[in-house]
Amino acid sequence: MRLITHKIAILLLACFCILPVIAAAETNHPLLRSAADPELQAQLEQMVRKEGLWKNVERGELAVLLAIVTDPDHPRLAELNGHKMMYAASLPKIAILLGAAVAIEEGKLTLDDQLHEELVNMIRYSCNACATRVLELVGRENLITLLQSPEYDFYDANGEGGLWVGKDYAAGTAYHRDPLNNLSHGATAFQVARFYYRLNSGTLVSPEYTELMMEALSNPGIHHKFVEGLQDTPGIRFFRKSGTWKDYHADSALIRHNDQTYIIVGLAHNRNGGKWLTQLAGPLNDMVVAGPAPKKVALN
Repeated sequence: MRLITHKIAILLLACFCILPVIAAAETNHPLLRSAADPELQAQLEQMVRKEGLWKNVERGELAVLLAIVTDPDHPRLAELNGHKMMYAASLPKIAILLGAAVAIEEGKLTLDDQLHEELVNMIRYSCNACATRVLELVGRENLITLLQSPEYDFYDANGEGGLWVGKDYAAGTAYHRDPLNNLSHGATAFQVARFYYRLNSGTLVSPEYTELMMEALSNPGIHHKFVEGLQDTPGIRFFRKSGTWKDYHADSALIRHNDQTYIIVGLAHNRNGGKWLTQLAGPLNDMVVAGPAPKKVALN
């Protein structure tokens, strides 16, 4: 009887040791999804109306997301068309960066000087040839499997879609379009925000390769859209990836501004989309800096 009791105790102890790991993995996704903040949402809607872009949101031409993650355990989320999947041009190169970091961590790729340079150029300067070479090293279908895996869950074929890379960044046809929207390079603002949220909280890859990914995303080499809109704002540090193709414009960034950390994502399908993202950058930053709106006091 004592032996049985002892075995049960060991089993329970093992379960309790495993539970925090499981809980951490499970809360990565729902934590941001359940972080909708009504007050921040109202501020975002008011700001977009003030900027004259509300009709573009209603027409589905514009998706905007703001997540304040200064306290990563208590993020505040506001979004407009945040779960609408759109063609995102070069923005999904962040998925290739993740695929490379995972492959290096697993010992399937060797991080030499050439690969390091290509990762940096793929993100900072949006080098298409670099992206295609890294994608080939990671494995085209391997990356799609990774994005849909329970561990990352960046694309849901039974739901809203998400991050997708199904074509080389080169001439030619797509090798695997996304099953929901038939896109070759796609994203939702929410899943892009999840990417930055998990990167910032250190739950994508190990600390060593988190640093590698952050390095590639830092010091943007293309100064347009969000970067242009905030270029005169002191104290800002960008970790960013954008995308442009014809009338499709995308931008995304993890931003550290003084003592605040936040994520902004914008996707647009309009010839003026790039200007919209430049226009929105400053007001989005102002929302973060200003903090919560003052509470209204009822008068007796």
